Amino acid sequence: MMFRKTKICIAAMLAASGGSLLLAGNALAQQSLERVEVTGSSIKRIAAEGALPVLTLSRADIERSGAKSAEDLIQNLPSMQGFYASAESVNGNAGGVQTASLHSIGHRYTLVLLNGRRVASYDAGSAVNLSSIPLAVIERVEVLTDGASALYGSDAVAGVVNFITRKNQTELAIDLNKNMPEAKGGGDSSNVSLSKGFGNLEQDGFNVFAAFSRDKQAGLDAKDRDYAKSGVMQFNEGGKRYSLYQLAVNTAPASVNLNLTNPMMKDGEEISALIFSPNYMKDGKCSPNTALSTTGLDKACWYDYGATVQLIPTSKRDSLMLAGNAKLNADTTLFAEYVYADFELAGRFAPPAQVISLALTDPLYAQYVSPHLAALGVDPANVSKASTNNRFVDAGGRQMLYKTKSNHLAVGVEGLFMGYDYTASYVHSESKRDAMYDGGFMSRNCYNTLIASGKVNPFAEPGGNQALFAPCVLKSLQDRTKTSLDVASLRASGELFKGPAGPAMLGAGFDYTKQKYELLPSEISQGPNKLHNGTDTPFGSAPGALPVGASRNNWGVFAELLVPLHKTLEVTGAVRYDDYSKVRNEYIFKDDGTLDKPGSQGNANNKATYKLALRFRPIDSVMVRGSYGTGFKAPNLDEITKPISDFGVTSGKYPCPVKAPDPRAADCKGTTQYDLLAGGNPLSGANGLKPEESKNATLGLRVEPTRDISVGLDYWSVRMKNQIVAMPETFPFRDPAKYNDLFFTVFDAGQGQNKLATLLPNFNLGSSRYSGVDWDATANFGTMLGKLRLDWSGTYMIRSEVEIAGTVESSVGRFDAYNNATSRVVQRISANLKPSDAWSHTLTYNWRSGYTDQVITEDDGSLKFVNPDGSLGDYAGLKRKVKAYSTVDWQTRFQLNKMLNFTAGIKNLLDKDPPLSIRIAGGGNQVGYDGRYASPLGRQFYVSAGLRY
Repeated sequence: MMFRKTKICIAAMLAASGGSLLLAGNALAQQSLERVEVTGSSIKRIAAEGALPVLTLSRADIERSGAKSAEDLIQNLPSMQGFYASAESVNGNAGGVQTASLHSIGHRYTLVLLNGRRVASYDAGSAVNLSSIPLAVIERVEVLTDGASALYGSDAVAGVVNFITRKNQTELAIDLNKNMPEAKGGGDSSNVSLSKGFGNLEQDGFNVFAAFSRDKQAGLDAKDRDYAKSGVMQFNEGGKRYSLYQLAVNTAPASVNLNLTNPMMKDGEEISALIFSPNYMKDGKCSPNTALSTTGLDKACWYDYGATVQLIPTSKRDSLMLAGNAKLNADTTLFAEYVYADFELAGRFAPPAQVISLALTDPLYAQYVSPHLAALGVDPANVSKASTNNRFVDAGGRQMLYKTKSNHLAVGVEGLFMGYDYTASYVHSESKRDAMYDGGFMSRNCYNTLIASGKVNPFAEPGGNQALFAPCVLKSLQDRTKTSLDVASLRASGELFKGPAGPAMLGAGFDYTKQKYELLPSEISQGPNKLHNGTDTPFGSAPGALPVGASRNNWGVFAELLVPLHKTLEVTGAVRYDDYSKVRNEYIFKDDGTLDKPGSQGNANNKATYKLALRFRPIDSVMVRGSYGTGFKAPNLDEITKPISDFGVTSGKYPCPVKAPDPRAADCKGTTQYDLLAGGNPLSGANGLKPEESKNATLGLRVEPTRDISVGLDYWSVRMKNQIVAMPETFPFRDPAKYNDLFFTVFDAGQGQNKLATLLPNFNLGSSRYSGVDWDATANFGTMLGKLRLDWSGTYMIRSEVEIAGTVESSVGRFDAYNNATSRVVQRISANLKPSDAWSHTLTYNWRSGYTDQVITEDDGSLKFVNPDGSLGDYAGLKRKVKAYSTVDWQTRFQLNKMLNFTAGIKNLLDKDPPLSIRIAGGGNQVGYDGRYASPLGRQFYVSAGLRY
């Protein structure tokens, strides 16, 4: 891909004096140059390299990239790290969305716009699902890699990604694309798009444009890639042989948890709980997809979940865009645009897992547990309670289907009035996402009926219960998320006064926004509560979800002034004031679980932010620029309103955080995953949530010694304080004494028993610091083979660290406590050769530096030594490096005539596998590599054809 900064014009360079031109030649002297609005400024003027770093991807750049979708295009930019990738929707955090995140700062701080206007988020904040942006209608993308809160509002802390659609198109365009991995299995993708415009705005006074596109992505299973097909995989490191041991305690046939009244001694250690598998005790072997664990008193077969997951989920998207423009007169234009996207993503992972209480008087206990107690050295009278660890393989793999429908309507008028460009617009944007149980998950009530019938035996070998389980498998709604955004805005820009070095330009604007967020869980995902009469809960997913209905109004006003102080120096200043109301919550819960009256929660927030920037050009071929600004971000709606409910389980496995005689120790399960609770902070005043605050700075240099060479370098820094964070799970489990008050015993309706859970509340506990250097370089040459263009772009991360409660975590070059890893360097080098106007060939080298992998300790129980005879030995700890990852891409494009073009390419030409990672947290459930940082598709062939008429 050739990344192009909006450069100093080679034929003519814009001086600060009101847009007058310093001509290098007279070729453009008579051309009419249109004023445009560039991302990062409200002032319309002739486009040129400004005081802020803006990366522009033209339509040609997009086509040369081979990108299949908006998320594919954006997430492969060197400046993007820390986003939600598609692999994370396979039992991860992404929930069917894919996002943008500049400089690893996070998607909640990266503002995504469509034609300079806001788009409804997928969540209670402002993060946009890139899957709702149809790439087929995008003319160019502008990425501002600096904070822009003073212009766009409080959530543009990291920067802005602005998708700009095609305009004034009259031709019929048909495009077909197909991508096919070479290796066996799935993973192929396809796209078809159709667009047509009518009328020329300048000649006919109107233009109407319509476009439709359909995208499909086939899933890829772990079993089809050797490096990710099992959680028990061997590798060499530092002259030693290791084996992954990334297994889960829930298995088939079921294993048994036993809690002991009086702890037993093993190797000088007191043990109050143990796990064993009756089938292993009977036959001395484990069932398929399981492996033996003999830690402490345990003799249990654990499940190899990594063998059953997807590496890439299945998805499809239908998109429609309608746009129209009509001139009322020479100075006034009406516009309207409507974008609709219907996106579905289905991610499959391991069969359902559930811990179920087993009464000591149950006949199953007498048949499958009691006979083995003596061999385990357990006195039957010393057993206080028992439960089973179930893996319902006969219900099939769990699959979540995410259905997202988004609608975006923008209408308005723009024009020129008394010398000022203005735009008045209204936007209504909404997103609805349904999360569906789509296989594997079962109804607890249905299952209990089967148990009562005596037909189901959790200790039976897999295969005999499929027909029994089929009626219990859920194909129903888990929850629905609805968001909407209504924005009315007015903007204007023009000349304020004439100065000695040129006219001073003013931009100003006002906007009023209403944001709504609803999370509506189904009855079964809520479980029994006082909101409904239902009694059912899902096997394979924790119940306890509660509804959220939040809304908030805010208004903002801003002004931006550009003043040329000298023909070589211009200064820009911007100031903005934002006012956020308290959040109105439709679902406020009393302590007894009943609904209270709707009301306001949290704090009202208001704050002024500013931005100062300068551009200095001592000579035509050199430009120095810099900026400094402040920003703030109001709390997300659910950070205030979300009721305390089950959040799932810990990403990693931890020793029990409490010990006897603490009564909570009765619900310990040894070293394993523990349940999490989460909720918002509805308090007002000093104990409520405050806005997050930020400071941004940049310093850049661009040099163009000749018309064919351009080099740019930009240092950037972002510092934030008062960040709102949910307490990371690693904190309470690493220091249980310090966070003792966060551990609770709660009743789980799904398990039918008490469980130990950890609350991770929201507070203004965090601060963070990010800095780095972005660069780009372009060189054009004439060769015997044709025109050659070289592009080199990249990001060098200096700092990416978060501080919470006095603990600093850096992710640069290492896997941190929040399960993220930031590559120190991400870069891309491309060479484009054009033997003629008809042919072009592009070779691209992509490189991402390695990092220190998640550090594994013996207590994690996820890694073992391999004995000389090939058997597995003791649990091991290991600190290792994930190797750098690089790929090479090739593309050939042929323009047959004005109507037809053809493209063929190969991604990952050298068929490089993702580097080994032994992580046990972060991303989805994949093992052996990290799907957030490397693609499992391997070598891919793609072809495309385009028709223009």
